[in-house]
Amino acid sequence: MKNRIESVLLYLLPSVGAILWISTFFGVLMSGPRMVNADGDLGRHITIGGYILDNHLVPLRDVFSHTMLGEPLTPHEWLAQVLFAQVHRLMGINGAVLLAALVIATAFWLVYRQTRAQSGSLLAAAIVSILSLLASSIHWLSRPHIFTFLLLALWMGVLYQIKQGNTRRWWLMPLLMIAWVNLHGAFIAGFATWGLCAFGMLWERWFTRSEEREAPPAGFWKSYLLGGGFSLLATLLNPAGLGIWGTSVGYVANRYLVDHTVEYQSPNFHEPITWLLLLFIALLIVVLALRKRHTTTFQLFPAVAWLVMSLYSARNIPLFAIVAAPLLAKACVDFLSGLELPEILRRRVEKLDAGLLKVDLRLKGIFWPVLSVVIVVIGFSAGMTFTRDGTANAYDPAKFPVGAVDWLEQNPQRGEVFNYFPWGGYLLYRQWPQCLVFIDGQTDFYGEALTREYQRVIGLEDGWEAVLDGHNVGWVILPVKEHAARALEQLDGWQVVYRDGTSVIIGRK
Repeated sequence: MKNRIESVLLYLLPSVGAILWISTFFGVLMSGPRMVNADGDLGRHITIGGYILDNHLVPLRDVFSHTMLGEPLTPHEWLAQVLFAQVHRLMGINGAVLLAALVIATAFWLVYRQTRAQSGSLLAAAIVSILSLLASSIHWLSRPHIFTFLLLALWMGVLYQIKQGNTRRWWLMPLLMIAWVNLHGAFIAGFATWGLCAFGMLWERWFTRSEEREAPPAGFWKSYLLGGGFSLLATLLNPAGLGIWGTSVGYVANRYLVDHTVEYQSPNFHEPITWLLLLFIALLIVVLALRKRHTTTFQLFPAVAWLVMSLYSARNIPLFAIVAAPLLAKACVDFLSGLELPEILRRRVEKLDAGLLKVDLRLKGIFWPVLSVVIVVIGFSAGMTFTRDGTANAYDPAKFPVGAVDWLEQNPQRGEVFNYFPWGGYLLYRQWPQCLVFIDGQTDFYGEALTREYQRVIGLEDGWEAVLDGHNVGWVILPVKEHAARALEQLDGWQVVYRDGTSVIIGRK
């Protein structure tokens, strides 16, 4: 009887990991309106995923724009788009937010588990994991890139296992890569991290003193190279084959496109949301500098590299937090153990930490996360919201042309459209296939040439009218305060057919 009660309690009592998962899960749900309205890309992903579900075909040529119609298309997010479309059909926009919450919460639950395993400390793991997920919240969006959070955490877990002697686990790497390459184009982050960890191991061997050197386990290099090599082959198992590499690498290499994409810009440290990242970086620097133990370059090199990449591009902040969290927790434990604290205080803290860790390792903690998901699904079905201010997960009419598209459904315009770039995905969501967009957030597909044409019109640069004529544009939908909208209103041959506080539609007479 006692054993049965204990077994039940092990499942009912929430572990620290379960509490972290639940907190992150509801934290993402509370941010739903912000994630949905950050840009219009969610609408595009739902539309493309719906096309795949309806036609049982992954599009390899564009059918969503009039400017690139029929051009070769690399579907580097098709599987994630199918998932977003499916949950949208079941639960609407709430389904997309729920999917994002599940993925992000699971990703940082994995980070916590890896951090706890690396540091051997429950307290350090919990604190660092919370800091890492809060620092990464700057890029929490309901978009396919969240799957890279999850897969990078899983990928790092496999690399750690191989490093610790579980060399037979190398086959998990290509298995993860098959999913990664079809879920999101940032699968190259896995190879970058794999290469950086390998470089760290070689550095350890060649430039570290023998007494500080951490020798790899038997069979490490064979397993490590097998995992990386077969993962490379696994990237070919996607609808575009080898072309997936050209898209993923080619976009990052295009300076113009990167410079004109907001999420690729450096983080603005004058915004409060970035201050937790600064705290993370400062803490990492201090504890690494003051700890007395040798820092293994297997962890150090990828952490430093992703730190540099996060300072260059804000979209890399979550990846830095995921990679660096175990290193930070372990360094904090080593740093504190080297401090000259009163012996009685040290023993009490270590005893408390060890006791909590022992209990946490025994707890299953699965009941409450599952119950949380069930409650949210039932709540959404009943019309409940889980947001901070009680607003629904929907497109904000103050940010997107909701009223204008409502009007368009009753008053379709003739000719092709020129649309505001951030609204392209929303127009696809509401108007496709009746309306093919000029451009949307998929800049890796539209390329530099069309993006420059778009900028020429928006910036009223020389030849902007010729761009509209060249693409047979019959109507334009822009924010009411956009200079290009005001310029068009004053041109002969154009007239305003709709206007509200957010958007204006201008058609040819």
